[in-house]
Amino acid sequence: MSSMHTKSNPIKSVVIIGGGPAGLMAAEVLSGRNLQVEVFDAMPSVGRKFLLAGKGGMNITHSEPIESFLGRYGARREQMAPLLDAFGPQALRAWSHGLGIETFVGTSGRVFPTDMKAAPLLRAWLHRLRDVGVRFHMRHRWQGWEGKPADGNLRFATPDGEQRVHADAVLLALGGASWARLGSDGAWVPLLTAQDVTVKPLQPANCGFDTPWSEHFRTRFAGEPVKSVVASVVGADGQTHTRQGEFVISASGIEGSLVYALSSHLRDAIARQGEATLMLDLVPGKSLQRVIDEVAHPRGSRSMASHLQSRVGLRGVKAGLLRELASKEDYADPQRLAQAIKSLPLKLVAPRPIDEAISSAGGVAFEALDAHLMLRALPGVFCAGEMLDWEAPTGGYLLTGCFASGHAAGLGVAAWLEGR
Repeated sequence: MSSMHTKSNPIKSVVIIGGGPAGLMAAEVLSGRNLQVEVFDAMPSVGRKFLLAGKGGMNITHSEPIESFLGRYGARREQMAPLLDAFGPQALRAWSHGLGIETFVGTSGRVFPTDMKAAPLLRAWLHRLRDVGVRFHMRHRWQGWEGKPADGNLRFATPDGEQRVHADAVLLALGGASWARLGSDGAWVPLLTAQDVTVKPLQPANCGFDTPWSEHFRTRFAGEPVKSVVASVVGADGQTHTRQGEFVISASGIEGSLVYALSSHLRDAIARQGEATLMLDLVPGKSLQRVIDEVAHPRGSRSMASHLQSRVGLRGVKAGLLRELASKEDYADPQRLAQAIKSLPLKLVAPRPIDEAISSAGGVAFEALDAHLMLRALPGVFCAGEMLDWEAPTGGYLLTGCFASGHAAGLGVAAWLEGR
């Protein structure tokens, strides 16, 4: 396969490596511009992580005000803002509607396709891309370049042996390093670092954390959801970051949406000091003074467990957590016990492995890219999606960031080729 140059009509070729949301959005932006757009992916079909993410309901974006939305990108807000300004939540919903997939806003502000499924959206999208001439090449694993990257000769391992492909521009959308079985394995890192591209170490994001539960607690409560608690952690900036929601007790620790929302702060705290402390308010609707009064209320012949259940509403896994984490001294003093119920410290010792994480942090440094997401060290090579150094919580922010960066990089490729 080679680029399709003829003297009369020099059609330029763009090779997009990675068939997730970022790569496919870049393909859409580049289609219809008198370019030959070729999408390569190592897996047997595109969008595999996208489809799995949509298993429990395809959450494509979030409806909250844009200021709050941008805040979800943390330390990378400044870099992500222009991308989301050009293709943000509203544009993403309009794009979905253009594919015939209507959306609705759920009670939490999350945005879903009306049928909650990822597959119909992906099917409609691929149909449209094929109709406008985008070509797909599956089971092609990128191996880097033959000779100098500037020559545009790419190497792919395929079931039929190594193939070489020429491209006038390359767009990399190779994902991070979570869920390797779906194609995001981080194997691209050494290929770029060998070309003097700065890549920040890939780390787990939106991940669970380990804590050494007692055998009794683990056996009794693993798999149990802990509903409606407020969790907080002190970040590297000294600020307390607080979220309300629910999480799940796992055999090794904790996981779930509330944990994922705070995972960057928890992970960074463990990296700094060897452990992180997650503070849990087990009864968010009750003031500390009210809990003190209820705990101090005479309990007569009742056990402490039934006293706490009737006076404070603590039962099941929440009562188990208190018993697991509070000391004998806490139980002996109503004031201290009330304090523990409202601010229970849970020590976390390690994030779960990156391959279990929903997403990854780290990746190609924004300093290595120009404003159009082209690598400064490799003119004509652009990057998009989760392989860039940003992270966001679940809730539609991850997907929106991938779509937005794919859109921006696609426009960047088009502008670069037009200028040549």
